[in-house]
Amino acid sequence: MSARAVSASDHRVVIGLEVHVQLETETKVFCGCSTDFEDSEPNSHTCPTCLGLPGALPTLNEAAVEGALKLAAAIDADVPDESYFHRKNYYYPDLPKNFQITQYDSPICQDGELTVTIEDDERTIAIERAHLEEDPGSLQHAGGGGGIDSAEYTRVDYNRAGVPLMEIVTEPDFRSPDEVRAFLAKLEEVLDYLGIFDSSRDGSLRIDANISLVPEAEVDADGRIGPDALAAANRTEVKNISSHKGAEQALAYEVTRQKNALQRDRTIEQETRHWDESRGVTVSMRSKEEEKDYRYFSEADLPVLRVSDWAEAIEIPELPDARRERFAEEYGLSSSEARKLTSTREVADFYEQVADRFDPDVAASWVADSLLGELNYRDMAIADVESRLDEFLHLIELAETDEITEKNAEEIVLRAMLDEGRSPDAVVEREGLGTTDEDEIKSAVATAIDENPDAVEDYHTGEDGALNFLVGQVMQSTGGSADPGTVNELLRAELDG
Repeated sequence: MSARAVSASDHRVVIGLEVHVQLETETKVFCGCSTDFEDSEPNSHTCPTCLGLPGALPTLNEAAVEGALKLAAAIDADVPDESYFHRKNYYYPDLPKNFQITQYDSPICQDGELTVTIEDDERTIAIERAHLEEDPGSLQHAGGGGGIDSAEYTRVDYNRAGVPLMEIVTEPDFRSPDEVRAFLAKLEEVLDYLGIFDSSRDGSLRIDANISLVPEAEVDADGRIGPDALAAANRTEVKNISSHKGAEQALAYEVTRQKNALQRDRTIEQETRHWDESRGVTVSMRSKEEEKDYRYFSEADLPVLRVSDWAEAIEIPELPDARRERFAEEYGLSSSEARKLTSTREVADFYEQVADRFDPDVAASWVADSLLGELNYRDMAIADVESRLDEFLHLIELAETDEITEKNAEEIVLRAMLDEGRSPDAVVEREGLGTTDEDEIKSAVATAIDENPDAVEDYHTGEDGALNFLVGQVMQSTGGSADPGTVNELLRAELDG
């Protein structure tokens, strides 16, 4: 059945991903140049090997291979007895030797999977392969409007050339853009826990998405789509996607564009399109390449890779799903608390150190609600306060032992710690936040009752807000240092007596 024979609404969205992940290593994948070039001058982290100069030979980075094997273990992928490197030939200004060293028909990871929760429904996404390769350099478009279409000229920076990448290729198992976003979030979470990926690095995650619209008649009862139907649907590749949100937006736009084309009885061209994030549109770049266009052949300068024995012995840390289950069981946390407290490996580690000192519920409230909330507001991460764990523990202790009120601990002391870098004791002393003793609170309660007869009368006639008003008056007169629970009890005792 042709794409034109049915309406756009009678088509199923089919999406597959190619996710390029920068592996966290100290040096590049085939040379000894540092990967720490974020604040460096352009072209200052280069050598004959990553510049592709004649006679320079590649040497494989062991740490990059170890990262690939950790990923294989995490996604339950097969590691073959032998895998090989190939040359992928194409010309581009940021690829000085005119070929990219990659893996073609014998990748280091094969036939893996990743389970994703989408609106409380678990989906298993098949991962066809994950292979090692080198990154090209980077282009900087300058002049004009600064974009790729309007730039007056383009600079090339080879600092990125040779950075180790894992290209993770999924099967076409996605049926909507929001499924793609959920998968990318889960994948990044797993990579973070493995310690092989740093999402804060510029360009550390890049996504190419392949999208087709397949007639519903070609979809079987189990939702499977045959290879012939996929081959018949003209596949569009969308490139230049750098975030989860960007992937969802780019694919949502492309779904709409292709459906509109079918609605107008137009053919969907098989092509590569560029995602222009600033305009929120995809733009045609070129006709879609085929494998034969890259003229793959074996990389003679690198030996066969035999690491299957190493793969069997590789150790990986506790992964996010397993840690969530343990947090729920060991600490009695709700599923939402467990998910929040395992959002990153750093958050989970921080929480466990707090839970070693305090009740797990108290620790969860402070870390998940108070601390993460304040950090998010400031666009900070848990890594920014890891070195101040002892100060954070002391703050909780001050609140738990009633040295200061919990309200003041959260709203005054914690905020000053984050904004000014002060210690809890320094803030408490500066603000005079020591808790008021009971005699002072009783005096403040008596004063509030004497000075607010209307509120007292409202309390006796059953006005709900009267007591809260009186509590507020006492808290104000004590500078917020009185415990609200104690104030409430003393007020009720006086008013009811």
